[in-house]
Amino acid sequence: MLFEKTALDKKIYEEQISEFLPKKLFDIHVHVWKDEYRYIPAGTPKRWPSFVAKDSSIEDLQETYKIFFPDKDVKALIFATTSHDKNSLAQMNKYVEESAKKVDFPALYFSHPKQDVKELESEILKGGFLGVKSYLSLADKPNPGKNARIFDFFPREQLKLLDDMGAIVMCHISKDLRFRDPENLADLKEISQNYKNLKFIVAHIGRAYVKSDLGNALEYLQDCDNLLYDFCANTSDYVMEKALASVGSKRMFFGSDLPILRMRTRRIDENGFYINLVPPKIYGEPGQDPHMREVSEEEAKNLTYFMYEEILAMKRATERLNSSREEIENMFYNNADNLIKQVRKNIYGK
Repeated sequence: MLFEKTALDKKIYEEQISEFLPKKLFDIHVHVWKDEYRYIPAGTPKRWPSFVAKDSSIEDLQETYKIFFPDKDVKALIFATTSHDKNSLAQMNKYVEESAKKVDFPALYFSHPKQDVKELESEILKGGFLGVKSYLSLADKPNPGKNARIFDFFPREQLKLLDDMGAIVMCHISKDLRFRDPENLADLKEISQNYKNLKFIVAHIGRAYVKSDLGNALEYLQDCDNLLYDFCANTSDYVMEKALASVGSKRMFFGSDLPILRMRTRRIDENGFYINLVPPKIYGEPGQDPHMREVSEEEAKNLTYFMYEEILAMKRATERLNSSREEIENMFYNNADNLIKQVRKNIYGK
């Protein structure tokens, strides 16, 4: 087995999750890559996701779904992960293209902000991709995690092309203030107003992982009814509830951010700073990332998968909102299925 499944995991799934979920799931946010193709410059600081899995082959992904959801039929929208070398990124995109064809999953092309639009269009069409994913670390900015704006890693000329195509853009925003950052909000509003045909997904509900990350974002973007949101790698039922109440079930998407949701963890909020509580001696050395904290061996026995924690958070949110069965099915399958069909028709006419 790829990773352990305990009696606790089985109990949580069978008693709290299986009946909540529809029979078919569509995971809108999944990274697939092989470590041999990835290039990270020496000295690049490691963040906690890198300690969960060194890579994520398409075979590992399929096994992961069997472990997590033994009674469900699961599809995924797949894409590569960040690599800081053009040749490396090309190899990773090729692997995603081949993997998508092998298992009949849709895929996004991992773009670079310096890529010429003609090359970008050619690569998307050649590989049968439905849009793009990129990452803030590719922005030509000092300390992009703190300083990059959306247009620094998704340039306007690329967005214009993707808008003309009616394609998907999967966006993980930058900056310490996350979803409540004024520049992020201004950029999102501009994108909503200027690229009406774009299927722009704000990943992780704007990285609002704790209550204070929300700020006034949902109110500010209230009229941006063409923005879409996934709730991957998020366990804040408060944020999920507010987002669902604000944008509705038709614009919310289940995503996992696999492979990191294989992590065994429980997330807490300490004064507006999220902490992933993890078992000892599994995910590298203690203190290597401020968002990780080891618990005792005894407490670790009560930790389940990050995946299950995310789903249980959405379950709590839907219970408080009295969400219908149809709304739950929309978020976990129908929305993604309809989006993929629409975008495939937009780009390829079928």
